[in-house]
Amino acid sequence: MKRVVVTGVGAITPLGNNYKAYAEGLLAGRSGAGPITRFDPTDFKTRFACEVKGYDPKEHFDRREINRLDRFSQFALIAAEEAMQDSGLDLEKIQLNRAGVIWGSGIGGFETIERQIEEATVAKVRRYSPFLIPMLIADIAPGHISMKYGFRGANYTTVSACASASHAISAAFDYIRLGRGDIVITGGSEASVTKAGIGGFSSMKALSTRNDDPLVASRPFDADRDGFVLGEGGGCLIVEEYERAKARGAKIYAEVVGSGATADAYHMTAPHPEGLGAMEVMQAALSDAGLQPTDIDYINVHGTSTPLGDVAETKAIKRVFGDHIYDVNISSTKSMTGHLLGAAGAAEALACIVAINEQEVPPTINNFNLDPELDQKINFTLNKSQKRVVNYALSNTFGFGGHNSTVIFKKL
Repeated sequence: MKRVVVTGVGAITPLGNNYKAYAEGLLAGRSGAGPITRFDPTDFKTRFACEVKGYDPKEHFDRREINRLDRFSQFALIAAEEAMQDSGLDLEKIQLNRAGVIWGSGIGGFETIERQIEEATVAKVRRYSPFLIPMLIADIAPGHISMKYGFRGANYTTVSACASASHAISAAFDYIRLGRGDIVITGGSEASVTKAGIGGFSSMKALSTRNDDPLVASRPFDADRDGFVLGEGGGCLIVEEYERAKARGAKIYAEVVGSGATADAYHMTAPHPEGLGAMEVMQAALSDAGLQPTDIDYINVHGTSTPLGDVAETKAIKRVFGDHIYDVNISSTKSMTGHLLGAAGAAEALACIVAINEQEVPPTINNFNLDPELDQKINFTLNKSQKRVVNYALSNTFGFGGHNSTVIFKKL
């Protein structure tokens, strides 16, 4: 099979609106949380989130485009543009029918549908926008990206809740290594910091309610964690067939070497208590890559800061890695970015790329009292980044419905 490498990266996140700013924010251990600014959250139990900051769509799109692009599609196009520029790809030298876009989004145009329903029911607007459907459907983001660059290969969205972007990266990996294409723009985007987003997750009691101090609200593995912090943004990777990338002298950030996908088959929203699906997806990814657990140096965990999820994932990791777990660095970058839902896998794949290229592991911040139910000898990379050799990095993402995805990256 063909080898697959990452030759371009792009990001728009609560820590920064490009890859460099995002990487610097991760390694500095900065929190992206703060009071919600996009609507009045007074009536909600949770009144904070990890919003993208300093973002003005008028700096990226004209008025007509803004009126036809949901925020999640805007994020997708911005991240893709940075990644394409970073890759140095020459569109005139690409066989466009072998270049695709495979994107992840768990929800799609949440803001658009919420606004349209409000206008129809509250403001009594008699006519829905003719752009309502093409703005809200989750598959429209890769459609816009493909139209912008003329990519005529595979073009679709993976929708598997919080595992969406990770599944997209895995699908892009397979597309190239099986010889079906040469280049894929992949990743994910989400924009669910809306009234319905906050209200829905709040009603599920999934969100932290630490309104008095949002900066420290996302605290994976901490004994006092009380739920996740909702985030928004997008991340993009250009993945390319290795020999092609090498021949054109491309910068190579990392090689994608393995992926796995499993289901918990257990509960609509809760993880399997013993982390069965999580254990099996890591084993599947290691097998796919032809690696042993002892090869892994860094694990970017799903680590949402929920009472059940953090414990179940840690149990799964211990079962897979055995005693080697004490030689691995583990961190949850959601402690800084919040939970980007369908875009989480993209942001966290980029965090693995940061760790590989900087040889420095981003921290799990906001940990004041490690949960006594967890193995205290595990290196959760608490509160400060750590320099170390990172040859292989593994990224876990798990979604409502029991969807599990793991992707493994290698330093070249």
